[in-house]
Amino acid sequence: MTRVPNPLNPRGKKERIDALAATSADTSGGGVAVATVDDAGHVEESTGVSLVASAWQRLRRNPVFLIGLTITTLFVLLAIFAPLIAPHDPADPILLPEVRPQTNPIPPAREGFPLGADNAGRDILSRLIVGSRQTLVVGVMATLFGLLGGLTLGTLAGAFGGWVDSVVMRVVDVMLSIPSLLLAFSIAAIAARASQWTVIIAIAVVQVPIFARLLRGSMLAQRASDHVLAARALGVKESAIVFRHMLPNSLGPVIVQSTLVVATSIIDAAALSFLGLGNPDDRQPEWGQMLGKAQPYIYDHPALAVWPALCIIVVALGFTLMGESLREALDPKSRR
Repeated sequence: MTRVPNPLNPRGKKERIDALAATSADTSGGGVAVATVDDAGHVEESTGVSLVASAWQRLRRNPVFLIGLTITTLFVLLAIFAPLIAPHDPADPILLPEVRPQTNPIPPAREGFPLGADNAGRDILSRLIVGSRQTLVVGVMATLFGLLGGLTLGTLAGAFGGWVDSVVMRVVDVMLSIPSLLLAFSIAAIAARASQWTVIIAIAVVQVPIFARLLRGSMLAQRASDHVLAARALGVKESAIVFRHMLPNSLGPVIVQSTLVVATSIIDAAALSFLGLGNPDDRQPEWGQMLGKAQPYIYDHPALAVWPALCIIVVALGFTLMGESLREALDPKSRR
């Protein structure tokens, strides 16, 4: 029998269809079963790939993501095991007897001190290694607090809408109208005493409107989705719709954004510490603090500022590369 070609598909290629019967989960590979139909009407089932699995397949072949992941992983491991890796106590002025304010204010590199010492005779390499822990704590804690605040405001605005949405968004607009660093400086300067927590709170407040606006947009998109409309039609409680249907499906872009915000938080924390608004106790080193202490010696001994500046740049670059790669991999518009 001669088969008449399909005029809508003259080349006879298989067309992918979304069939209700083909959406069952594949327990062996973690994928989703989909169906294809050819011109003769034969249906063939195959295993599809979830969004997360598809994103991972793209990420593991992306050299930008792998570079960012490597930098971030090394930084986290360094911060965790810093006390064990550091060759000396970062607060111990071992080379202080060799410091001469007029002739030798900064002891040069030597055996056991590959980067030399600072003006107080403390090992620079040990201070850089231990300072990574303070930098990680400030960046992660500030991002976490900003994320929690943004989730609260974004959920209120996106779930209820109406006057609640208007009030929350006007507050967010006011916060966004102020330059982020200026707002962080103002909050940190208001504190009665500079400390590590003032830096964390100041940076967290700056990040709240970013997360709030992003989550609010995702929540509004979820409000008009079919599964939310179906849940309302079935009489599901509004709280269950918000926290079991809308919020979980809106967190993807927020989680990706948090990776980028960590990089911004590290830079902002370094800026605040550089200006003396961070932890005043230099026995607990932090990269921005080290950068600020090196300013009087920047012309004659630039290495004091170069090393902490390089650490800040490389770590921020690692989080940025990883975050941008995650955003691109999870964005359906970037798929080919």
